[in-house]
Amino acid sequence: MANREALRELQSRLAQRLQAVRSEARTASWLAVECGGQGLLVALPTAGEIFPFGGVLPVPHTQPWFVGVANLRGGLHGVIDLAAFLGLRPTMSAPEAVRDHARLVALNANLGSHSALLVEKLAGLRSAGQLTAEPAEPGPRPPFAGPRWRDADGRVWQEIDLPALAQHEQFLAIAN
Repeated sequence: MANREALRELQSRLAQRLQAVRSEARTASWLAVECGGQGLLVALPTAGEIFPFGGVLPVPHTQPWFVGVANLRGGLHGVIDLAAFLGLRPTMSAPEAVRDHARLVALNANLGSHSALLVEKLAGLRSAGQLTAEPAEPGPRPPFAGPRWRDADGRVWQEIDLPALAQHEQFLAIAN
């Protein structure tokens, strides 16, 4: 019962912050999440609703990172274990181990992808004023890997371009 109340309070605070961000001047702002021990940022306009993890039905003959499908507000969404997809850790073999903190972040409907990302933890909202751009790392990067940012605590955050991710060939190829 206390977990549900805490979740409701968190969702209420996030909704209020999202509304405040929408009414402020148009500056870059992100939803910060944690996956496989890494800090990731997704642009607020490309993220959809946030849901508690649960009610995901597995789909046979799919990639290991494809968790299954979930009914989110009456629509079926494919659920992708983002950390496993990015290679940050093996596929979550026991989702129950992180059920209390794990969330599903739906992609904005405007992206045309009925998908949700399984993230291990929400880390709040970030704005451009809170972050400093990091120099680009040499070497090949996937097209959905945006810039890297550093916060005041020294933590590095990798931006994920959700529109590019939603169109990425590997992301779309869920069949095993």
